[in-house]
Amino acid sequence: MTVSNTDQKNIENGNDAPNENDSRLNTQSEDEFKEGGYGWVVIFGVFILNAHTWGLNSSYSVFLAYYLRTGTFGTSQLGYAFVGGLSISIALLASPLATSLVGWKRCGTRRTIFLGVIFETIGFIGSSFASKLWHLILSQGVSFGLGMGLCFVASASVPPQWFVKRRSFANSIAASGSGFGGLCYSLATNAMITNIGLPWAFRILAIICFVVNSVAAYLIRDRNAAIGSVHVAFNWSLFRRPSFLLLQAWMVLSLIAYVILVFSIVDYCQSVGLTASRASLVGAIFNLFQGLGRPMIGLSSDSVGRLNIANLSTLFCGLLCLFFWTFGTKTFASCIVFAILSGSVAGVMWATVAPITAEVVGLALIPSALSMTWVVLVLPATFAEVIAVSLRRPGEGGYIRVQLFTAFLYIGAFLFGWTLRAWKVWELEQVRLEKEERELAIRDEGVLSSALEIQSHNGDPRTQSSRRPFSIIKGLWVIERV
Repeated sequence: MTVSNTDQKNIENGNDAPNENDSRLNTQSEDEFKEGGYGWVVIFGVFILNAHTWGLNSSYSVFLAYYLRTGTFGTSQLGYAFVGGLSISIALLASPLATSLVGWKRCGTRRTIFLGVIFETIGFIGSSFASKLWHLILSQGVSFGLGMGLCFVASASVPPQWFVKRRSFANSIAASGSGFGGLCYSLATNAMITNIGLPWAFRILAIICFVVNSVAAYLIRDRNAAIGSVHVAFNWSLFRRPSFLLLQAWMVLSLIAYVILVFSIVDYCQSVGLTASRASLVGAIFNLFQGLGRPMIGLSSDSVGRLNIANLSTLFCGLLCLFFWTFGTKTFASCIVFAILSGSVAGVMWATVAPITAEVVGLALIPSALSMTWVVLVLPATFAEVIAVSLRRPGEGGYIRVQLFTAFLYIGAFLFGWTLRAWKVWELEQVRLEKEERELAIRDEGVLSSALEIQSHNGDPRTQSSRRPFSIIKGLWVIERV
């Protein structure tokens, strides 16, 4: 893989803090690299990290239901909803900072993650002493969100570096940690609040977060220098690519719908008459099947196609919300069935965003592309649950507008994602590659871009541009593994 001189200056600072073993690993050439090996240790580390960052954040649905029912801090319902959205938006807003820290040779991936662990711990300890809403905003919203963002952004681009053929499967295993973490903490948080009170629940979470995430940070090791990762926080040229814009649209709509579903499901169950313990159990099952569903999404993505699986899963979740959640979830049993089905596909974008980004911009630009993506998602994440709470009405059927809004967001995301798939099919049709080269081109846009550039020098650009609209439209219905 060739890298320009300008990019090389950025790449030189892309490894971890100086370490003899890390240096020996990072000097390994891409041609000699064999997937797996220590990569599975990295996957385990990222899995644990996600369980104790995004998994902990998923338990906010339990906190939110408690706040809404008890009015602990004496504020409006929109204020409580804002805290949950703020933690996600701050995490995403921290992406340029995290990307820069990873690229700084005195910091690197591991130390950036550990810095995030410290902020998370401070957030939980601060929340345990909160008595007003603004205390909660600064602690559970800003501090925890900043810590989660540093951990997430620094680790998100690492799993794809260790795998080629099993990239989606490995990445989805790492992403499934948030589901299993959400399962544990949805049940544990409700039990702790009931038995030992809200302040001590926060303090226990702080201790667990610090210990476990510190171990995870030590296990994670990147290959930034070996693959030529470009850690540029703001690479505005990416927005000139139509395929990247389609990816952003898919992510924005998917994220809004996902945040609403994750944070609302526990309160919705209580609104139809379930007890707090049963409602938290439904939330836990939803998170369990996020954990179980994401590896299956990754495994099928490697064989059927990442864009195919991502978009079909998005459509399936939209239809579930439109028909099942809207009309069929009035009892404990039906809520559990909905949690099982929707949980397995609701967070499909987290399981597939890194591999799909590689297909859209190329493996070397993943850190920069993900950094820009997280910034784009800041405002949607901030106001997603605020919108849901504002749409909610008291009494029976009070969630109908929330349910329909969520369903159409997922369906809209599918339309943008399927258009992106058509664009990718068109790009693949422009070049004639051998089977092995075609497989690499599907996984890494950098390979495909090189082939397209060679063809553009050899072919007639006027003929290619005149055929582009029809070829892209054709990709909407053609059966292709992409």
